Amino acid sequence: MYNRIKELRARFNLTQDELAKKVGVRRETIVFLEKGKYNPSLKLAHNISKTFEMAIEDVFLFEEDMLD
Repeated sequence: MYNRIKELRARFNLTQDELAKKVGVRRETIVFLEKGKYNPSLKLAHNISKTFEMAIEDVFLFEEDMLD
């Protein structure tokens, strides 16, 4: 799974720590998400997407979606 969290954080001028606090996780979770080493729960994906005011599928992309 690919995600746009790092790109969106930059656009919204948020640090990893600020995003983590907004969605209720530790900064390390955001680090692992950005590196693609952790797949979020549906609730976390929803909270992150809501923070960026985007649909989940616009923040989190599956490999096959990237080929379209």
